[in-house]
Order: sequence, then structure tokens, then C-alpha cells
Amino acid sequence: MKCSTMKDKIALAILLGIITGFICAIVKLGWEIPFPPRTPLRDLTNPPQQILQQLGFSFDFTHLTYLYSDYPRPIISFIMHFGFSITFAALYCLIAEFRPGIKLWQGAFYGLMIWFVFHIVLLPLFGTVPAPWNQPLDEHFSEITGHMFCFWAAELARYALRIKFTGQQETE
Repeated sequence: MKCSTMKDKIALAILLGIITGFICAIVKLGWEIPFPPRTPLRDLTNPPQQILQQLGFSFDFTHLTYLYSDYPRPIISFIMHFGFSITFAALYCLIAEFRPGIKLWQGAFYGLMIWFVFHIVLLPLFGTVPAPWNQPLDEHFSEITGHMFCFWAAELARYALRIKFTGQQETE
């Protein structure tokens, strides 16, 4: 696939964003196994569930689960988690096509900015999570490093897949 037109670049960026968004979501979920961002009590209703409840969805809906190997898994939280990752990976890939500076620290800086905008500004502003100074240090560590690591992984995948799909090295 040659990327000679703006339309081609946008289509490629969206495709790469969807693929890297899935990778980013899986990496972030994996990161939270050794570094859980919230205490079990605070995770009874996690931020994606809380956002939906703030928008009027019921507790029963936001806490829907499915069984996998007899373990209940939070389907609505997963849908929100993957949706967030795909959306912001697609935005990253789109911007990267036209503004290479976004790739600072191989995507890790973008992850840091996403963490700041959401976990320090927007989520506390809307009362979804506590104010930053009331969040435990463990939560900040997990969220900062998790966002940076998952978008670093997304950039590695974006770069490799872009070359594979186009046969072209990127120009800065």
C-alpha cells in the first residue's frame, strides 16, 4: 500500500490505530497485574464503570460480567478499556502521520500526556476519581508507567506495521 495521498495516510493511520489500540489495551491490562492501580475497595466500581454510572447507566449494567474458565470477567469495563485504547491509539497514529514530534520517547511521552489529561485533570474534575493529591502513590505509579509503557508498545507496533504495510521507511 503506497501512502502517496492524504486519504491513503488517513486510512493507514486509522487501520494502524485499531491494531495498535488492541495491543495497547492488552499491554495496559497486563501491566496492571503486577501493579494494580487501585485498592480492592476502590476497584469495586472502577473508573470506567463510574463514568458510565455518572452518565446514567445502572450499577447492574456497568457491572455485567461473563464467565471465562469459571472466572467472572467485567465485560463493560473491558469494552470501555479497549474503546479508550483504540480511540487514543488511532488519534496517536493519525497525528504521527503528519506531526512526527508526537512520537517523542517512542510514544511514551504521549502516554504520559494521556495519563495527565485524564487522571490528573478530567477524571478528578468530574468526580470520577479522587483529586490527584488524594490518590495513593501506588495508583500514580501504576497509571503513569502503564500509560507510558502501553503507548511505547503501540509506537513499536505502529512503526513496524507501517513499514510492513507500505514498504516505506518513515521520514521525519
